[in-house]
Amino acid sequence: MSPASSNMHMGAGGSSWMLRLDPRARIVASFIFACVVVSLTGFISLSIAVLCGVFLMLSAKLPAGETVKKVITMDGFIIFLLCMLPFTTPGEVWFTLFGFEATWEGFYKACEITLKANAVVLTLLALVGTIDAIVLGHALNRLRVPENLVHLMLFSVRYIDVLKQEYFRLRVAMKARCFQPGNNLHTYRSIGYLLGMLLVRSIERSERILEAMKCRGFQGKFYLLGEFHFQKRDRIFCLASFLFLLGLFILDISYG
Repeated sequence: MSPASSNMHMGAGGSSWMLRLDPRARIVASFIFACVVVSLTGFISLSIAVLCGVFLMLSAKLPAGETVKKVITMDGFIIFLLCMLPFTTPGEVWFTLFGFEATWEGFYKACEITLKANAVVLTLLALVGTIDAIVLGHALNRLRVPENLVHLMLFSVRYIDVLKQEYFRLRVAMKARCFQPGNNLHTYRSIGYLLGMLLVRSIERSERILEAMKCRGFQGKFYLLGEFHFQKRDRIFCLASFLFLLGLFILDISYG
């Protein structure tokens, strides 16, 4: 295998067996895992799914503190939903708060959603989050994802930092003109002008980039010097993943 192909295989690095797997296998496995976990209802099977996510996180050698912080951030987006479910789901009354009845069924549903979300996020962070963004784009292209979406992702990864620097330059220019943000109409109008100017400059920059790429022979397609190679370890991983998810599904049917 050529060095370029080897680097494409490893993605973020080669210090873990998971990071040496074919990115396509990891993407497909994470997608199927998410679909299966979302369909589960039993706490035993969902707990095993969460443990699987933790195992994959450890196998990928992700920093525990940073990973837990990301998971907690995700939980923060659904915390309102989880708190409301016991009061909006009919069933056996658990307790009463200010005249509103909370049910055990709503509490179970909230726990179920939490387990599903954490299992899926941990797995995605381990399997997909460790793939380099450029490698991920090429892997999606090999999986027959529409090229326009792949190009959009690759260009976003490439130029998001450029837009970030442009935004900071505009903020510095505002500060140089003694702009002090506050809760008033002038601040809202200034932020609107800032976002509008950022959008205009982004469009102008994209047009210049497109013209420059056309001058260099760009015809709407990216070409790779290295190719992905599906190896024995990838087949073993796919087989093990299929058997695990099948067992998880059967366990949920039996004890869900």
